[in-house]
Amino acid sequence: MADVKNKYPLVIIGLGPAGLTASIYASRYKIKHLVIGQALGGLAFEAYKICNFPTEQEISGLEIVEKMKIHAESLGASLLIDKVIKVAEENKVFKIITQKGNIFWSEALLLATGTKHRQMNLPNEEKFIGRGVSYCATCDAVFYKGKTVAVVGGSNNANISSLYLARIAKKVYQIYRRDKLRGETAWIDQVKSHKKIEVVYNTKIVGLEGKEKLENIILDKHYRGAKKIAVDGLFVEIGTMPQQILTEELSLKTDKNNYIKVSLGQKTSCQGVWAAGDITTASNNFRQIITACSEGAIAAENIFKFLQKSFKE
Repeated sequence: MADVKNKYPLVIIGLGPAGLTASIYASRYKIKHLVIGQALGGLAFEAYKICNFPTEQEISGLEIVEKMKIHAESLGASLLIDKVIKVAEENKVFKIITQKGNIFWSEALLLATGTKHRQMNLPNEEKFIGRGVSYCATCDAVFYKGKTVAVVGGSNNANISSLYLARIAKKVYQIYRRDKLRGETAWIDQVKSHKKIEVVYNTKIVGLEGKEKLENIILDKHYRGAKKIAVDGLFVEIGTMPQQILTEELSLKTDKNNYIKVSLGQKTSCQGVWAAGDITTASNNFRQIITACSEGAIAAENIFKFLQKSFKE
């Protein structure tokens, strides 16, 4: 028998822009709900600078997520920092178990778990995490003041990370496997013109070297007469991949890259389960904070209709 105190019409899993926006809309629809997430903001929290969110000419990920949190809480949302480790359907009700031993029940479920950083899968990569290898420039740049660092990748995130690091580090190498950078022209132009940033095109990092900490990155071809570049830090910005645990638990349909397939109303292949944000195939795969927010809003509206129908029945 479900504990009435821990039973909700809706449980939202994920404390990023999609989950927080869904919470705001759920509150407006008077849906009692709980939002659970490992950490506030997801990857959006790490963004050094956001310049394309309406009303905000320039804002950090930390600031925009904090604003969303305050907004959600002002409407009465209950936010819980915890990790959901298991979800199971029992008699058309979802049982949600967390890492801290909490058990919740819900009639509807919204997955907004987002994505995680993609690793290079190189020997020694795990060994050097926190000892030269990082996946978050905003988090760790401060440790490389006046030092030499490298960024791997050529997307918006990589370009922005290089620019941020150039404010702190002595030298920034940006290693990219293609012949030109991708993303917004404004960021690319800044990277190309920055005196501290040197872009190394058509090159891959194939190894990491060092004793107690990272000392060299090994390249797949010679650069300035050598296949090694001495660095104090390496920031990995080669994209993200979806969080899959709950997707597999619920046997949801996904595309070939494991992103959850959703309908126009953000419905998944499982009755009573919706998904929103970077974890989905929606918004033409344009994974931005603003599209995550819109998907969260659409999901909440669709869940409201679902619950209204359930109550009538």
